[in-house]
Amino acid sequence: MSFQVKVQPSGLQYPADEAENLLQSALNAGLNLPYGCRNGSCGACKGRVVEGEVDLGDAPETSLSAAERDEGYALLCCAQPRSDLLIEVREASRNTDFPIVKLPSRVQLIERVADDVIVLKIKLPPSENFRFQAGQYLDFLIAGGRRRSFSIASAPEHAGELELHIRRIPGGEFTGQIFDSLKVRDLLRFEGPLGSFYLREGDKPIVLIAGGTGFAPIKSIVEHMIASGIRRPVALYWGARDLSGLYLDALARSWEGVLPDFRYVPVLSDSSDASWSGRTGLVHRAVVEDFPDLSAHEVYVCGAPAMVDAARADLAAQCALPETGFFADTFSFAADSAS
Repeated sequence: MSFQVKVQPSGLQYPADEAENLLQSALNAGLNLPYGCRNGSCGACKGRVVEGEVDLGDAPETSLSAAERDEGYALLCCAQPRSDLLIEVREASRNTDFPIVKLPSRVQLIERVADDVIVLKIKLPPSENFRFQAGQYLDFLIAGGRRRSFSIASAPEHAGELELHIRRIPGGEFTGQIFDSLKVRDLLRFEGPLGSFYLREGDKPIVLIAGGTGFAPIKSIVEHMIASGIRRPVALYWGARDLSGLYLDALARSWEGVLPDFRYVPVLSDSSDASWSGRTGLVHRAVVEDFPDLSAHEVYVCGAPAMVDAARADLAAQCALPETGFFADTFSFAADSAS
């Protein structure tokens, strides 16, 4: 059975099948709603059910609290419709400029930049005009109908060749193949672009916060700003456990000489390295120390769920960052073992 979903305040509408989650139905209908992981981990697709009934599905308590459930909120990537609906989401638009497509690609470069991080570059067929927004991700399509998500690290201005930053996950079958057996000119198939993490238009100052390989979509955003001539004050905070985690530190430092009003602050959580004289601690706490008032800023955060959640809470409570100024891409890792 199919139901009709109305989205406010945008006024958009779309049909939703009772056997499909509300987010997937929206994507099928060519609508963009806020989302990230698509498995309930990040909470980016949270919306409020104003009228109608839904099955909340397997929405985890960590992303949708009991209080939020009582207030009518749902994770659109988990919830299925049980009647016609009126829902409220922060952003909604028709996806006409960046359609989601499935494409083959050929491996162009495999570069080990740290013991557990590879920079992978893939080339698309010359006939394909793949378009994406800086900060979005793609899904590699692997055997058995499985998927593995990776943020695009290159700028949209170079969409014919995509760059991904891949961290080896213990027990991970796919990342194990990337590190151990993938070769230049091998074929990989993917679907994208995906996600609602991208640079919004405007003139507000920007704070970028990356944890580990969460640097990838942040790199895409910065290089897009450079390529397209966007001039806004930018502060980039990149957090890692140790120096090896800042695997493209020299590149990040070089942006200070390329992008006007750009500042880079690396932060290490492990301060045992005697050669390190920079900032230490949790990366988002460095932002709290430097920006007591973020009420007129936009903040883009990418990293592990705990880091994103802590940044969201602390920047709102201690730095006056409005919810409408916080954008996040949460990395949820899966140990997809061969067994």
